[in-house]
Amino acid sequence: MKGLDLARLQAYLKSGELTGRMFAGGRSNLTYAITDGDQRWVLRRPPLGHVLPTAHDMAREHRVLEALSKAGFPAPRPVLMCTDPDVIGAPFYLMEHVDGTIYRDVAALEALGPDAMRTLTLSLVDTLADLHALDPAAIGLADFGRPEGFNQRQVSRWKKQLDASRSRDVAGIDELHARLAVDIPAGGPGTVVHGDFRLDNVLIGDELQVNAVLDWEMSTLGDPLSDVALMFVYADLPLNVGAGGRPTAPLRVPGHPSLTELGARYAERSRRDVSDLHWYVGFAAFKLAVILEGVHYRYVQGQTVGGGFESIGQMVGPLVMRGHEALEGH
Repeated sequence: MKGLDLARLQAYLKSGELTGRMFAGGRSNLTYAITDGDQRWVLRRPPLGHVLPTAHDMAREHRVLEALSKAGFPAPRPVLMCTDPDVIGAPFYLMEHVDGTIYRDVAALEALGPDAMRTLTLSLVDTLADLHALDPAAIGLADFGRPEGFNQRQVSRWKKQLDASRSRDVAGIDELHARLAVDIPAGGPGTVVHGDFRLDNVLIGDELQVNAVLDWEMSTLGDPLSDVALMFVYADLPLNVGAGGRPTAPLRVPGHPSLTELGARYAERSRRDVSDLHWYVGFAAFKLAVILEGVHYRYVQGQTVGGGFESIGQMVGPLVMRGHEALEGH
């Protein structure tokens, strides 16, 4: 299996015979389902090839999962951390398997019906507000990041990420960065932020509750409104479609609340003011454009694993436009 030597993992764990499969949908760190026929785990390791600094720190992911799961937040419980790259070729960690459905396809969302779609989406918003309500110091994450100057550093960081992943000209992306850098919000008190919070990064249970939030590789302490804005941008971004299907964003699926309604729900549960998110949405669009440009870079270099990467590059331009529109008040 590409990226994972099961025989070497089996020897390291001193387990019975292991079988595994790679999860689809991951754009960055590689994720595998592993079982010895009795117990089930999930393994996470960094991607192959082009890895940007700080972006794939397994120990950070393991730490935040441990803290959040102990605090009762719906995050998978980590089981083992291995920092020795000689075992499978990279550091990795194991976490418990959590049951649930990841909704990556428009057809699956449409099949739920409008009422269920609404319930699911509001559950997602409530979970984000609950994350932001946790006191980092109380759950052992006081030094997990530096909230002061978070937005300023993010603007600088994602420009550096862009510069490290350039393989083509992207119209308007440097201009968008320049506009964002002019008037950066100071932000309020810092919280744990997920950094990539979206519908297809959560496991949904039978009652449409969030069983687990996944993919914590970009989590830190920072401005919670950055998570809210990114959730808004993702809601308007097309999901996977089957053969012959049409690209449709979750926001267009019958029953999905409007962005205004999502903001009001978050504000009510979190007691935060979300009345002016224009800069945050502009930055979220820029950040996501840079992330996808990095994925496109790895794809053209032949360093991605699995399918579905060939169309990622086409999503960057519209996100840049969305960023400019947000800064203009749209």
